[in-house]
Amino acid sequence: MKVTLLTQNLQQKLSFLNRAISTKNQLPILLNILIETQEDSIKLSSTDLEIGIEVRCPAKIEEEGKTTVPARLFTELITSLTDDSLSMQMLENKLEVATKKTKSVFQTVASDEFPKLYEVKGEKLAELFGKDIKREFSSVIFSASQDTTRPALSGVLVRKEAQGFLLVATDGYRLSLRHYKVTESKSGESTSFIIPARVFRELLAMKEDNSDISMFVSKEQNQVLFEQGDTVLIGRLIEAEFPNFEKIIPSDFSVSISFDREELLKAVKICSVFARDSANIIKFSLTKDKIIVSSGSSSVGENTVEVDARLSGEENEIAFNARYLLDVLGNVEEKEMVFDMIGPLNPGVFKVKGDESFLHLIMPIRVQG
Repeated sequence: MKVTLLTQNLQQKLSFLNRAISTKNQLPILLNILIETQEDSIKLSSTDLEIGIEVRCPAKIEEEGKTTVPARLFTELITSLTDDSLSMQMLENKLEVATKKTKSVFQTVASDEFPKLYEVKGEKLAELFGKDIKREFSSVIFSASQDTTRPALSGVLVRKEAQGFLLVATDGYRLSLRHYKVTESKSGESTSFIIPARVFRELLAMKEDNSDISMFVSKEQNQVLFEQGDTVLIGRLIEAEFPNFEKIIPSDFSVSISFDREELLKAVKICSVFARDSANIIKFSLTKDKIIVSSGSSSVGENTVEVDARLSGEENEIAFNARYLLDVLGNVEEKEMVFDMIGPLNPGVFKVKGDESFLHLIMPIRVQG
């Protein structure tokens, strides 16, 4: 292998590529990056067996070839280079990286030890709006469980709909639901699958610009693949049964109150300071023209913040875990929201005002007095 390429192009790709480098030493080869020539570019791959990342960089290919190098060391070197271009060439079982002023030599491991990221891309299901990915997906994936002992809850249910997908995530205490429309969608039979929430988090990190992202699924390989420009993200589908979430979503409410999201977020942040010493509980008192947000601890003190609001229905109150409130209010971008409830022991539901595509449900906390 002998190639020449722009240093900056390679530097830009390496930061994302390293997100799939294994932090566990179950297989030494997973600590390496696979480098291989491909037509007029080089392809670099990394994987920790849960996700895989593949990036391409334009390059002048003088000799074809492929090898693997230690990921962290290679990245540290490349990101510290200041020359405009660099060359890489294999010298027996070593890779030499050279610029006008520097020369570095890496020990390599044979490329045939590196796992193959995917056999085929699979069936193209949709073309996703690149510019909307963060807004749409961030409002769902935070609700997935961090605990992988219940695999289904650590993922996001993706169900095919007429104009796009239904996205659902829950950890058993809260649930986010979003109807997501796409620019291009394959019509035909409905299908559903569970994608690890981590794959969606990496997808948000992958988005370097507003170009659209192609989504492929291979049921045979049990994989999902996202492709944007020269970058490919691969993840394994979760083989589990997603809980029947529809039955816990209330169909009607006795109380509905609209408010400014940022104002309520600020109020919850203030009250969360005192909530730390009282099981992280924050109480909402819903009145005719405001939400009274409060928290307190007998050992520390208490605080109250009022937020302007418009109530429909009877005055009521309900209590939640402060972290859950901060998560939903911090991951939604829209300005005006609505909170619906039935009673203090029933789930509370947050929605975006005038938008039926999003819903977030939180289980309440029973409080004394």
